[in-house]
Amino acid sequence: MKKEELRKLIALWFEEDIRDGDHTSLSCIPATQMGCQQLIVKDTGIIAGIEVAKEIINYFDPECRVEQFLHDGDAVKPGDIAFRVYGKELSLLQIERTMLNIMQRMSGVATTAHKYQSLIEDTGCHVLDTRKTTPGLRYLEKEAVKTGGGMNHRIGLFDMILLKDNHVDFAGGIANALTRAKDYCREKGKDLRIEIEVRNMAEIDEALATNIPDRIMLDNFTPERTKEAVCHIREWEKKVGRHMEIESSGGITIDTIRDYALCGVDFVSVGALTHSVKSLDMSFKAVKA
Repeated sequence: MKKEELRKLIALWFEEDIRDGDHTSLSCIPATQMGCQQLIVKDTGIIAGIEVAKEIINYFDPECRVEQFLHDGDAVKPGDIAFRVYGKELSLLQIERTMLNIMQRMSGVATTAHKYQSLIEDTGCHVLDTRKTTPGLRYLEKEAVKTGGGMNHRIGLFDMILLKDNHVDFAGGIANALTRAKDYCREKGKDLRIEIEVRNMAEIDEALATNIPDRIMLDNFTPERTKEAVCHIREWEKKVGRHMEIESSGGITIDTIRDYALCGVDFVSVGALTHSVKSLDMSFKAVKA
């Protein structure tokens, strides 16, 4: 995420939280009093968001000094200290909640992505995120997915063409949707990858017949149907001499992801990486002299 875009987000976060002042802290803490707080991990997982936290701290009070012990992507356990921040106590208190909210969320996403990817690491399959993200936090959540070992699917509607069931139905079928997408890219001078979602073997054959898509998404296939579809597509590859990426999607859980990966798909997309995440518990506590 570009630094200027992140700083715009940070400004919104502080406006949401502080408005005309942290009256609790202002009422009882001297303006010039200096102190130190440290970020303590209280869960087991993968930490993420440390670099974002440093930007939050620097944005609010550039005079604060960060002493860093851990880095994004590190495995952590209860009691680990990620960093200490030295500065005005008023600044430390006002930074605390915003910084923790972001770090806990990003670390939860990274930890979840790590759990899913670890289950399929030996298969050559990669777990992908989706657009099922928290509004305003998509870039950070997707960054956290990568930190945890997963891969990003498209960022938004602008960087890839993904023809889903509604697009296919509105366009009048698989062939129409793919042909129009290809023509659109050519007319607009867009170099976009094209993926199509299919619901059955007939739609797979329609997609393959066009020789247009870069990837086929098997939507809500069972593992048994997925294996059949993968074999079918790999046979097509031998005939045309071209690799077709295959993605499994739809209702895949931590308990079933390995079953799908073992079918030979290249990717498994999991919305739960970002939409159903438990934040990693951590706190930002004062260090007493």
